[in-house]
Amino acid sequence: MSISQEVIAMILGGGAGTRLYPLTSSRSKPAVPIAGKYRLVDIPISNCINSDIHRMFVLTQFNSASLNRHIKNTYHFSAFSTAFVDILAAEQTPDNPAWYQGTADAVRQCLRHLTAFPSEYVLILSGDQLYQMDFNKMLQHHKECGADISIATIPVVDREATEFGIMKVDEGNYIRSFIEKPSRDVLPDWVSDTGPAMQQKGRNYLASMGIYIFNRQLLFDLLLKIYPDATDFGKEIIPASIDAYKVASYQYEGYWTDIGNIHSFFEANLELTADIPAFNLFDNTKSIYSRPRMLPPAKISGTTLEKTVIAEGCIINASRIEHSVIGIRSRIGYGSTVVSCYMMGSDFYETIDDITNEQTRGIPPIGIGKRCYIRNCIIDKNCRIGDDVRLNGGPHLENADTELYTIKDGIIVTKKGAIFPNGFVI
Repeated sequence: MSISQEVIAMILGGGAGTRLYPLTSSRSKPAVPIAGKYRLVDIPISNCINSDIHRMFVLTQFNSASLNRHIKNTYHFSAFSTAFVDILAAEQTPDNPAWYQGTADAVRQCLRHLTAFPSEYVLILSGDQLYQMDFNKMLQHHKECGADISIATIPVVDREATEFGIMKVDEGNYIRSFIEKPSRDVLPDWVSDTGPAMQQKGRNYLASMGIYIFNRQLLFDLLLKIYPDATDFGKEIIPASIDAYKVASYQYEGYWTDIGNIHSFFEANLELTADIPAFNLFDNTKSIYSRPRMLPPAKISGTTLEKTVIAEGCIINASRIEHSVIGIRSRIGYGSTVVSCYMMGSDFYETIDDITNEQTRGIPPIGIGKRCYIRNCIIDKNCRIGDDVRLNGGPHLENADTELYTIKDGIIVTKKGAIFPNGFVI
């Protein structure tokens, strides 16, 4: 049996995503645009496709309209193939009138949709992580260990360990103990042998990546019979299973980051501008798939570019862009400077008549106007930033939330479709 028939994947759409607000005010976490042209959900789906796993369910609940539309418009397979990416939206049924209460509860409510698709293993993934991983290797490790459950783990340093579930394993790579977000004073008791290369980097703790392989029948038994009231994998199902079943650790040492808050999201995007980024968008064997938009090439005039990623369809006349990611259909006017920013771009082009009519009403066109200075910002989709606007983010700014923007950790996040008049200053 090929891996495409052995494994079926379930991608969790996540909760309300409050820590990514305001980016999640009108969209779910997996639908948040990343790297200028993708959505976060494209990452786990692409990892599955690259691993020859072609049957995927995406579980959604909060603000799921744009995510559903993106998946519907993106992932089309041959009529002669059994491949699919199907959306399972939270639904009320006679048996269960409640919404998803957690990761385990979400999978439990959707198990009935799996019964029509035979598989030996169920791969459970998060929809809001950035990584490139070959699930074939994890499945092979799962089989070699004779495991009932496998958890992907990644070595982390002590300052990160307090944010994750931390594991300890024995010589056979079986997990023997687990602690959720340990305090600093108990960390010395949770040091693991992560290997010489990881230990040299101070990465001495094994953190759960929230990526699981379950033997199919065991998953059904755990959720329906053994722990029918458990709502979360990380806090309930996994800790309760360690002593009762063979739970293996699959240590992954590549790039991985959890897009949990505005700062991590901002840093993950700007890291893509490095000469050799840890997350490699240019790897033929690890392609990231997304919606084909048939856009024209970017057009750039008179602009100095330094460590900048620019998506297709942009019209740029800026003076300088540095250490920034510029998304699809972005427009930046003459004399403007953009430094350390992620500009998501726009969903459509305005016509000359549209722009003329808006300007007569004092509304700037979509994009960044002339002679602006934009620094340490996330510019959400379809924002209108007028001429001579100065948005200067940094640690000197206090956290704030207004009708037009939010400030978190010194990062200015403009709200989707916000209008900043000429001369506006932060």
